[in-house]
Amino acid sequence: MKIESRNLTTAAGFQAVGLHCGLKKEKKDLALVYSGINTAAAGVFTRNLVQAAPVNLCRTRLENPIRAIVVNSGNANACTGERGQTDAEEMAATAAEALHIDARQVLVCSTGVIGVPLPINTVKEGIKNAAVGLGRGPQFDTDVAEAILTTDTSIKQSACRCAVPGAEFYLAGIAKGSGMICPNMATMLAFLVTDAKIERTFLQALFNETTDDSFNLITVDGETSTNDTALILANGAAGVEIEKKGELLRTFKEMLNHVCGELALQIVEDGEGLTKLITVTVTGAPEKSGARMMARTVLNSPLVKTAFYGEDANWGRIITALGYAGVDFAPDRVDIFIGPYQVAADGCAVSFDEAKMKETLGRKNISVLIDLKSGPVEVTARGTDLSHEYININSSYRS
Repeated sequence: MKIESRNLTTAAGFQAVGLHCGLKKEKKDLALVYSGINTAAAGVFTRNLVQAAPVNLCRTRLENPIRAIVVNSGNANACTGERGQTDAEEMAATAAEALHIDARQVLVCSTGVIGVPLPINTVKEGIKNAAVGLGRGPQFDTDVAEAILTTDTSIKQSACRCAVPGAEFYLAGIAKGSGMICPNMATMLAFLVTDAKIERTFLQALFNETTDDSFNLITVDGETSTNDTALILANGAAGVEIEKKGELLRTFKEMLNHVCGELALQIVEDGEGLTKLITVTVTGAPEKSGARMMARTVLNSPLVKTAFYGEDANWGRIITALGYAGVDFAPDRVDIFIGPYQVAADGCAVSFDEAKMKETLGRKNISVLIDLKSGPVEVTARGTDLSHEYININSSYRS
């Protein structure tokens, strides 16, 4: 595997565009990703019971030979009733007509304010303009990555290339997300493309596994959105097929893990109001699902978040969060480290140098290690602190 410049359209057969259609005052708000040939598609979606119209549409279309993804930002098209569903279908139909493909080959995503009807005519005009503006190269890649953003302060991109002689293919992705980020998919969108060929159900299984270990192990504020979607398209234009065993499969999984992991990290690093990037590792666990739940619960705790914002080594908040994670463990066996310093042993306090700890907590990147001493499993999740700036951003989101 070779790390590449972060260009989505380097993958053979794909084009993209991002532009301003009028949902936002000035910034780009419409994106289109297109493959000149049929793709196998896989996706994972929000686990919130309240789901936006585009999510419902995508769920029903993944089995089709997908050719395009159309995305608007600035309006979530969520909680908009039958009109919302019709608007999502119209977005797909408009893209299909402009691209001369079947509407069932188009996936739709939206992100933005919930409960506001989509100005569909504005969006349809934007889609028509996007269809004739498709292209390849760094500027197109930057534009499409910008067009999916909401409160983000930076674009999120990642890419890599298979360097196996005689079997070169490319995998790249873009994402958005800054707030409303919580494990189990959160207000985040991610779009990956590869010019490798891979059977659809196998691709779905690999994508499920990878997203569980990347996008589902990040959190900013514990909020799970109505619109979370991650999609991957594989068009086979490179002439390389990924089979269910062998070196190419190992390489493909490594590439998929890299791209999803890097995008997930970029989302956390752009967390709304972030002053600390917190990495929590739960080790010595008997099984993976419980370790995931414990790491996520610690990162979602407002008391843990505010302690780190205040640079307070309050490990009692950490072990308390473990206790309500819904996972059975032995509290009297737990060791906790903040940075290089142990703060708890067998569930009880350990003295530490306050001055050195203050220096550790003054840094942007802070690590927490929780050793359950009960098994072989280790899981790492990432999140942020909770700052005054986060409140400022989200108290005036609609305005």
